[in-house]
Amino acid sequence: MAEPTHLDAAGKARMVDLSGKPETERHARAGCRVRLGRASADALKSGRAAKGDALAAARLAGISAAKRTAELIPLCHPLRVGAVGVDLGFEDEMTVAVTADVSGIDRSGFEMEALVAASVAALTLYDMLKAVDKGIAITDLRLLEKSGGKSGRWTRGEG
Repeated sequence: MAEPTHLDAAGKARMVDLSGKPETERHARAGCRVRLGRASADALKSGRAAKGDALAAARLAGISAAKRTAELIPLCHPLRVGAVGVDLGFEDEMTVAVTADVSGIDRSGFEMEALVAASVAALTLYDMLKAVDKGIAITDLRLLEKSGGKSGRWTRGEG
């Protein structure tokens, strides 16, 4: 196991100094699933969510969240996000798959930005549909792939 990088000699949390690292092109993709009940799935498919276009709102929320990740995660560096894409689509009749892609050129990877984007998009979908179904479940939040930087390319085996 590697030594903790976010602790100083006294064991206090600190931000890692990235100033000596080279800037490289980087990309990360994360995803999660939103498991719906029959009523919320029907409302989403028909576009009849009480708060409006749930998919559009979730997509925009995910994009906004990626850009604000450093404000939410205490030791995350603010990065220059070059592009964010959030995709939501039915994986099966009752499950929406959420995928977030984040890329740019910086000294650190975009894994956290992609994870935050996917989770906030899913939370927004929940918020938009909770009047119909409070039993909606957000599951399987995970990094799917990343590329760039010293560690290179990584892809999750099971997707």
